[in-house]
Amino acid sequence: MVVPGTSLTIDQVANTLGYGFATTSYYTNGLAVLPAMSDLVDLVDVFTDQEGEPDDIYLVGVSEGGLITTLSVEQHPDIFDGGLAMCGPYGDFNGQVDHFGDFRVVFDYFFPGLMPEGPVDIPDWLIETWESEYYSTTVKPVIEDEDNASKVDQLLAVTDVSPYSYDTPTSTNVIENLLWYNVFATNDGKAKLGGQPFDNQDRLYGGSDDDAQLNASVERFSADPTALDQIAANYQTTGILTIPLVTLHTTGDAVVPYWHATRYRGKTIVADNIALHEHIRVDRHGHCSFTADEVIGAFNRLVAMVENPPPYQPVKRAFLPVVVAAP
Repeated sequence: MVVPGTSLTIDQVANTLGYGFATTSYYTNGLAVLPAMSDLVDLVDVFTDQEGEPDDIYLVGVSEGGLITTLSVEQHPDIFDGGLAMCGPYGDFNGQVDHFGDFRVVFDYFFPGLMPEGPVDIPDWLIETWESEYYSTTVKPVIEDEDNASKVDQLLAVTDVSPYSYDTPTSTNVIENLLWYNVFATNDGKAKLGGQPFDNQDRLYGGSDDDAQLNASVERFSADPTALDQIAANYQTTGILTIPLVTLHTTGDAVVPYWHATRYRGKTIVADNIALHEHIRVDRHGHCSFTADEVIGAFNRLVAMVENPPPYQPVKRAFLPVVVAAP
């Protein structure tokens, strides 16, 4: 992967800054948080065996990797020395699940029948044809049709995912991205969580031309308790930190909303760990749309926090994950 604004890959940037670099492909796709944490702990062992024990180990993650980074920093301070979590669902995983689900049910309200079957049961044929055919030939022409501009505007207003209203291709790219997650993440999430996690039984939607009609007609779902229990046990962050964590998030992220940053900040305040968390706000639209300077600046801030710990630092607790290692 080439770093934005440069001709360098991530490992080359890390090496140029004087750090060793290691990463791994997880043994599963989709919802990979738990295996990823295990794989990255193993990666540290492999790196240490091959290159020697590093002085400091910094964990860096983007999107889902931002959640993996945050959970790993909270749970494995004996392995890692700090983390940089970017544009990840680290504030509230239940909220992220509902964000994707809410977008799909509101989309279905404004464009009934355009997406087949339902929001929580995705047919295999749709997964197989979405990128090659179905979106471009069936969905895209409808949402880009000027006759549907009002519906697009209301969809974006109700779900609060884009400031651009009916402005192709920006607004339609947002719709495409969010529907992509519904198509490709729903069945995988249900399988790995042991049930359907989306719940909108008590949700009040607002921002349409007729909110009463919207709330009376939008399809409703109840989450399976097993899925909610899995999320509570394994996917929710706590804000309890014993090593530094830096978070970086764009304010106009339609995929993983900015409220994750504020909710995680609240968790650190409740846990009395605010000194170990620093958030960097980027006023820009887009998911993980950072510049190279912004990412490097955030990483440098993390290094400074590790090398010069805040005045209040609780004792590390012994908990048994890309990895950047200082020589």
